[in-house]
Amino acid sequence: MKTVKYSEYLKEIKTDYKYISYNKLNSEHPLIDKKIKYSLKDALIILNPYIKKRWNEQFIVVVPIALYLALFQVIVIRQPINGWIDISLGLISVVIGLMLFMEGLKVGLMPFGETIGSYLPLKVSKRLVLLIAFLLGIGATFAEPAIAVLKEAGKIVSQQKSPLLFAMLTDYAYLTVIAVGLGVGVATTLGILMFIYSWSLKRLIYITLIPTLILTYYCSKDELLSSIIGLAWDCGAVTTGPVTVPLILSLGIGTASAIKHIHSSKVLPGFGIVTLASLIPITSVLILGIMLRLTISPSELTILPKETVIQTNLSNPFFDSIILSIQAIIPLVLFLLFIQKKIINEPIHNSQIILYGIILSLLGMSFFNLGLNYGLSNLGAQVGGLVPAAYLSLESVSNSPFFSEIIGLYVCFIFAFLLGYGATLAEPALNALGITVENLTNGAFRKKLVMISVSLGVAIGLMIGVIKIIFNIPIHTIVIPLYIIAIIFTIISEEKYVNLGWDSAGVTTGPITVPLVLAMGLSFAKASGSIDGFGILSMASVCPIISVLFVGLCVKRLEIKKAREVIE
Repeated sequence: MKTVKYSEYLKEIKTDYKYISYNKLNSEHPLIDKKIKYSLKDALIILNPYIKKRWNEQFIVVVPIALYLALFQVIVIRQPINGWIDISLGLISVVIGLMLFMEGLKVGLMPFGETIGSYLPLKVSKRLVLLIAFLLGIGATFAEPAIAVLKEAGKIVSQQKSPLLFAMLTDYAYLTVIAVGLGVGVATTLGILMFIYSWSLKRLIYITLIPTLILTYYCSKDELLSSIIGLAWDCGAVTTGPVTVPLILSLGIGTASAIKHIHSSKVLPGFGIVTLASLIPITSVLILGIMLRLTISPSELTILPKETVIQTNLSNPFFDSIILSIQAIIPLVLFLLFIQKKIINEPIHNSQIILYGIILSLLGMSFFNLGLNYGLSNLGAQVGGLVPAAYLSLESVSNSPFFSEIIGLYVCFIFAFLLGYGATLAEPALNALGITVENLTNGAFRKKLVMISVSLGVAIGLMIGVIKIIFNIPIHTIVIPLYIIAIIFTIISEEKYVNLGWDSAGVTTGPITVPLVLAMGLSFAKASGSIDGFGILSMASVCPIISVLFVGLCVKRLEIKKAREVIE
């Protein structure tokens, strides 16, 4: 993922606001002592292009997916949208939240990341750099908007069918989030070392993935542990969001640039660290599950959690969202502030703009969390719970099934395929990845081809995930063979295509895709009687890796063929 320099972003802000710094003009200028006064109408006219651009960026991602789900439910399943007013308001809240959060992230948090990444390696030892990278990875994970999805997922999981999984999402949800954060912290540290010493990503993939597959196989042999495999692999998709990726990339690229290893032929600038941040949290969650399995008796797991008693009359949803946002963002900001002021001793420039960005981030995450509960998760859960009515008789849906079993199954498969393809193609990060890949390969791997290959991979992955839920296939029997195929493709692919292919998995799991697909998968599993609805996100992560590496091999073969023709 390509990061935007803070200086360039400030230039954009100044252009959008039509800002003129009169205090820097020559003292003889006639306007030097005059203050420009704007009416509310003038301010709205000036801000309109700025707000409209950011609104449209998030609108084109959220609304088409929501419309697709709503139309599928109304036209194909022939069921009305329950609570459509709350869902509509929730979706608007999601758009507003993402608009404010992404803007606040660029203005308020990214400047810290770029400054720390540039100056930290020059002023402290490598050991301290690695320690800070580790802590930054943990803090960034807690600030991810999609991390709240893990806590919400516990409401859908059946305690009787999956007691250990239920416990990890309720009583021990904080330990699950900490395990994910520790995994990202370790991944960030390894990524920094990879940039410094020009390590090959291939070797790091083997070192991290093979133990993860072994742990997965081990957990599959235990009835309680087998239920957490899907959760662990889905956690790898939650970690690569809009907070973690830019911050750790800023630190990693800055460190590598300062130590003069960024131009190594083995390492592509900015690539690889996202892959590690996806793989290592899987291992940490599996280890947590094994530790809980060894320390807690099965009888204790069936006791109702303390969180089941909730006071509903005294709580205010938006106020609760603000509290959660403060708990997630403020510690990260304080940590970044401490590093810049006390460790590298650099002044904070444009402090008012940075404060403005932090406030936007808080408000944005608050609106997003509110919209997540009432809009995205609600819509995904509702549609996911009704889609099985295409082939299955459900008590909650009259006149179901709507089709014969064979046709109904194909309807479910096509639904998942189109959802994955459309949702991925709408991701702004995919367009940026396509441009980067086309530049790095000198036009051999074109942007359009990148976008299609990644989108097809996600579409096939979601379809496989739905097949897994419908036929109640154990997750390890799918995920292990698919990653073995990915490893084989990795062995025979060039380093640059390995970097691009494995990092493409991080592009597919944005803050919209994760809660929507996860809620849909869990509700789909509950309605169809499947034990476990987790794992669908992991399918949407591994299949793009395989598709991009496969297309990369084809592109390389065409290059060799053209070179031979030229020689002949």
